[in-house]
Amino acid sequence: MTGGRGAGAAVPFGSHARPYPPGTLRPSGDPEAADRRVLDHYLRWKACFVRRGIGGEEDRYAVHTPDAAHPYVAEAQGYGLVITALMAGADPGARTVFDGILRHVRAHPSVNDPELHAAQQDDRGRDVGGTDSATDGDLDIAYGLLLAGCQWGGDSGGDYTELALRRIQAVKDHEVHPVTRLMKLGDWSCDGWDAVSRTSDGMPGHFRAFRAATGDPFWDEVLDAQLTLTGTLQRQYAPETGLLPDFVVDTTTGRPRPAPSQVLESPHDGDYHWNACRVPWRLGADAALGGDPRSGEAARRISRWARTATGGDPDRIGCGYRLDGRCYAAGWSPAFAAPLAVAALTDDGAQGWLDALWERLCATPPDPGRAYAAGVQLQSMLLISRNAWTPWR
Repeated sequence: MTGGRGAGAAVPFGSHARPYPPGTLRPSGDPEAADRRVLDHYLRWKACFVRRGIGGEEDRYAVHTPDAAHPYVAEAQGYGLVITALMAGADPGARTVFDGILRHVRAHPSVNDPELHAAQQDDRGRDVGGTDSATDGDLDIAYGLLLAGCQWGGDSGGDYTELALRRIQAVKDHEVHPVTRLMKLGDWSCDGWDAVSRTSDGMPGHFRAFRAATGDPFWDEVLDAQLTLTGTLQRQYAPETGLLPDFVVDTTTGRPRPAPSQVLESPHDGDYHWNACRVPWRLGADAALGGDPRSGEAARRISRWARTATGGDPDRIGCGYRLDGRCYAAGWSPAFAAPLAVAALTDDGAQGWLDALWERLCATPPDPGRAYAAGVQLQSMLLISRNAWTPWR
């Protein structure tokens, strides 16, 4: 898979070649100006976080995560593949970086299946913390490969697509519960852990893309299971806000519920915390790119709560909420604000709210110490500016 130099992109950044469904909002003002702001943010993100020469290999790249438990994590590599595939045509080096990140991913297979990615590496590019997988990283890696297959085409495009299909099959085999069809935490989840699900691993647009790429109706079942769980949690535990918890337990009993404290990560495992803050982005993305009314309704619930709770002021967005909307963590982060802007695309009364969020995001450059927030922000900005697109059309 030799790296091209950005030429020949089928859907070049800024082309807006894939229309969003009628009624989807967009920021007021000049779309070309919005594209320039996204490109500027991308170049800053790339300078802050993309590293070359990982493990002593000059053609190997990876996304560095100074704010994670280890310098290189699966989630960030998935983000990097999706971002660089979407930036082709604007960045002449996008494909080179994509291929370099892919080399890093392929050099670190999970112990359970070589088509999945070992979740963590140290600053010398060595596997640490076990060599099993994290579901969110694998989902984005597979999705990024599908984008690359569409973007660059030709023989290399076939290679990307074939790699994607193999990874999608591995996700099906190891990271989806065989009965509930909900996502497991990783390929290691068993002995009760497979009844725990991370809400931010529910990526309906990815499941839709996997269905289109494989022709496998299994992914329709996964999509339906995830959106059913979302609706159940919103109705039963967050009827006024639509907020979802970081983790859900008892998924195999037919009575899923927000996790209690310290199930996996923190006392806030049952709150709208640093995992679930991505949910409005994933729901809004599926509504904007796939047009699913279930995703749109779920995203609108969160958007309408957020703009009411903040009085339309993005600076009042906190960094953690109980499911009833009580904020328990002051401060401000793009990780919480940017996904709300994606959800606002689905909310027909939210033009002013969307414009305010957009301006706040554009005025917030990446923090070199916060790769997670910067990656969420950039992908959200790509969606909001209509520079995201689906690999199935």
